[in-house]
Amino acid sequence: MPDTPRALAKEPGACRAREILDRVGDKWSLQVIARLGERPYRFSELRRGIEGISQRMLTVTLRGLERDGIVSRTVTPVTPPRVDYALTPLGLTLLTAVNSLVSWAEVHLDEIDASRADFDRRTAAL
Repeated sequence: MPDTPRALAKEPGACRAREILDRVGDKWSLQVIARLGERPYRFSELRRGIEGISQRMLTVTLRGLERDGIVSRTVTPVTPPRVDYALTPLGLTLLTAVNSLVSWAEVHLDEIDASRADFDRRTAAL
């Protein structure tokens, strides 16, 4: 049964796959990928469009996604330099999965908030 999660975890590539999943599945990468799925953005536009992300965290996230071939960075030599970010063809293959996760989270926010509040009430009593 090579397709079961347990079998996949024992395969040599599983550790490397986990490394990639850690990158694309983190809080900021999901939002950057979803945003870049709309169109290419300049750094400042991305920062304004992703609530709560710091300049440093956006830089780190974009560099990691660029290193993995998911995002491209294009510098236009003007004053000041213009830098645009876009999804690569590889990045576009992630878009459906990312958009599904983001949509799922948005649809279930109220249920998750209620569950968290219930859990917090139960554990506070302990």
